[in-house]
Amino acid sequence: MAISRAKKEELVKEYVDHLNNSEAIIVTDYRGLTVTEMQELRAEIRKAEGGFVIVKNTLARRALEDAGLPVVDDLLTGPVGIGFCQQNVTGVAKAITDYAKKNDALTVKGGLMGEKVMDEAAVKNLASLPSIDVLRAQLLGLINAPATQLAGVIAGSVRQLVNVVNAYAEKDTEAASVEA
Repeated sequence: MAISRAKKEELVKEYVDHLNNSEAIIVTDYRGLTVTEMQELRAEIRKAEGGFVIVKNTLARRALEDAGLPVVDDLLTGPVGIGFCQQNVTGVAKAITDYAKKNDALTVKGGLMGEKVMDEAAVKNLASLPSIDVLRAQLLGLINAPATQLAGVIAGSVRQLVNVVNAYAEKDTEAASVEA
């Protein structure tokens, strides 16, 4: 089915918008996925705050050029689906690689993060990283740890001072009761 020139321009514009709003893209070969499986994959990627689009390779090349990104000709061969990672790069990479493990019809070809071209191994490494929420929690823990330790040290010093004053008070009370 032939696509009109206007429709092609519209698709390129849509791809450029996706590229400009994405921190990374993941290129896949979806050959053999059924429509139901494709819907499952898209649902998993949406949960990770991403998107997945089946692209025409020539239009994807043009969109990459228009967006000022490197054209990855070796990845844009055969049937290609692109996962767009808007905010949660590791989450989208994890969703795609996990689905590829479950379904042999989906294979990860590589990707693009900023100006850096990634191969399949780099995408899988990216997927193995902790999510942004886990990283934020770890960072807060690192920031909070010294303050917690300082509070513990200060509280310990105050506690020791209170124990010393309490011991003197008890000693004075015992001395007063012996004299009486």
